[in-house]
Amino acid sequence: MATNSGSALAKLAPLEAILFDIDGTLCDSDPIHFCAFRELLQQAGFNGGVPITEEFYSANISGGHNDDLARSLFPGMDHQKAMRFMDDKEAMFRKLAPGQLKPVDGLQELCGWMEGRDLKRAAVTNAPRANAELMLSLLGLTDFFPVLVIGSECDRAKPFPDPYLKALQLIGASPQHTFIFEDSASGVRAGVAAGVPVVGLTTRNPGKVLKDAGASLLVKDFQDPELMSVLQQVEVEPAAANAQG
Repeated sequence: MATNSGSALAKLAPLEAILFDIDGTLCDSDPIHFCAFRELLQQAGFNGGVPITEEFYSANISGGHNDDLARSLFPGMDHQKAMRFMDDKEAMFRKLAPGQLKPVDGLQELCGWMEGRDLKRAAVTNAPRANAELMLSLLGLTDFFPVLVIGSECDRAKPFPDPYLKALQLIGASPQHTFIFEDSASGVRAGVAAGVPVVGLTTRNPGKVLKDAGASLLVKDFQDPELMSVLQQVEVEPAAANAQG
């Protein structure tokens, strides 16, 4: 789907680690977030009570950190009050998620492929810890990720590189042999700033937005033929083969 896909990613061989965003990357959670924001913002009288559109959500909310969103959505409101709104929105998300959250196509197969090659991994998100842990649990990935990095628990959240730099440190991986899966411009910029190539998933956000933010490759999901081609270029031998060698 993208041009120059082989250049930045082919240099990663042998691949050592893959880092994952959660919202919109492991799962298509944006529709749930959008519904929660739309309902609560309308109740709060935002935009004169006119419901927000998906286009507004994609351009102004998706991928943002709650502290930043509270300031941008409610610039004239007391910040603590604005953050209470964000807390209410996250609670609504957690209420809706169990019945609606589904993995992005090909996720389970990719996880199995990684386990077979003993690749290091971490989940890195701007979502609150309660949301992140719930999503990983619903996806059956709690044990798959030995490390979970939360943006608000770092000095700076995405789009700054701090969360990804922390993840690299915690799992002991080199940025020269790691790449990142992201679905938002904010997340792509964070990965690029950390010196790690980023594969952008076009689950919800326009490909041009992700490409302009610095994504090295755009894929539809984890079954995308272009992703499969790249993985073949950078893959390590299966763990069993390494053990025998």
